[in-house]
Amino acid sequence: MRRLILLRHAKADAHSAGGDRQRPLTKRGEEDARSVGRYLAEAGLAPDFAVASDARRAKRTLDLALEAFPREVERRLDDEFYLATPDRLLDAVRQTPAEISTLLAIGHNPGFAELASALAADGEPEALTRMRSKYPTAALAVLDFDAEDWALVGEGAGHLERFVTPGDLRGGVADEPD
Repeated sequence: MRRLILLRHAKADAHSAGGDRQRPLTKRGEEDARSVGRYLAEAGLAPDFAVASDARRAKRTLDLALEAFPREVERRLDDEFYLATPDRLLDAVRQTPAEISTLLAIGHNPGFAELASALAADGEPEALTRMRSKYPTAALAVLDFDAEDWALVGEGAGHLERFVTPGDLRGGVADEPD
């Protein structure tokens, strides 16, 4: 089995003097990134490896989320994840080494929302509907694949094991607009 955790970066400032790639997380974004990390750790969803866009907001989300894990998680920044298309993201996933069972990927919409929707063949109907209608900042989709190798991961091959938003973690408080 292969498990892919697609985490959209946490809430970021709307603008940065350094351009879009340099947008920092907001205070809420920092809190949500930590909260998602704690959730992953408490739910036993420890990644074997993590890859994130090299945008400042994605890197910071990665750093804050992984603080919750007792052991260091090997990680890499990928400049091609920055605003990548679903096809590009899927190509990257398929290149994941076979010894990695659980991959955490952090990036941007619309690519992450589109990829999660394309990969999920089934899952709990309400979770599928929520994921396909809105994929807010710091939301995560956990997708399981009955595959021996990442190269076999493809559209319609995944099971949406869960979809979690920061609002869910705040006790059902609705997610604010991004």
